[in-house]
Amino acid sequence: MTNLDHLSRLLAIMAKLRDPNGGCPWDLEQDFASIAPYTIEEAYEVAEAIQQNDMAGLRDELGDLLLQVVFHARMAEEAGLFAFDDIAKAIADKMVRRHPHVFGTAEIASAAAQTTAWEEHKAAERRAKAASGERVSALDGVGLALPALMRAVKIQGRAARVGFDWPSVTPVFDKIAEEINEVKAEIADGAAPERLEEEAGDLLFAVTNLVRHLKIDPETALRKAISKFERRFHRVEERLAEAGKAQGEATLDEMEEEWRRAKAEGL
Repeated sequence: MTNLDHLSRLLAIMAKLRDPNGGCPWDLEQDFASIAPYTIEEAYEVAEAIQQNDMAGLRDELGDLLLQVVFHARMAEEAGLFAFDDIAKAIADKMVRRHPHVFGTAEIASAAAQTTAWEEHKAAERRAKAASGERVSALDGVGLALPALMRAVKIQGRAARVGFDWPSVTPVFDKIAEEINEVKAEIADGAAPERLEEEAGDLLFAVTNLVRHLKIDPETALRKAISKFERRFHRVEERLAEAGKAQGEATLDEMEEEWRRAKAEGL
């Protein structure tokens, strides 16, 4: 069986699952909105398999993610909107259009230059929309459903490309200090939760900006920090259990002491 045969089989399976005559009741009940959370979840599971260097798991998770694309395509075809072939054609056309150095005569010397060219192609597409009368912004096209950290970096990067950015990392530290002071002031004034949420959000946005200036992916950095916290906390729990302490029985000082030991061990 060829790769194309496998894809055709998958499309046929989804069509059967969505068939009102003998299909799966659960699949038939779904729509774009109900399936969207599963699509996001599968993308995260792909990333997790990569992070764990689990290639067998990656194969399976990529299959699950492909199924999500096929599911959305089938629902769109049923509604007369578009089909799987239209999706494949659109992305193929876009890849050719945005890689003139591969499929045309343009020359791009490095990956960094390619990134710049890629963004310029997207900017040109936005300018074409503007020329046709559509309202456009440098921030257009940054998905609302993205994780907040990822969306913050993309928004900041878009603003930076039109000159709205600090020239170095130093002013970003000043901005973080400013935001910390504003949070402290709101706490001191007994601010409402909505005000605290707003100021805390500003602080997170400023810290994200710092990470971006350092050319570090904040999502990856935070995931690693979470994993480190988990390793150390598990060791704290192990040590306390060895000392006969049940969960919730240890004092903060005892837990802090075990935390420092775990940190000293390099966990």
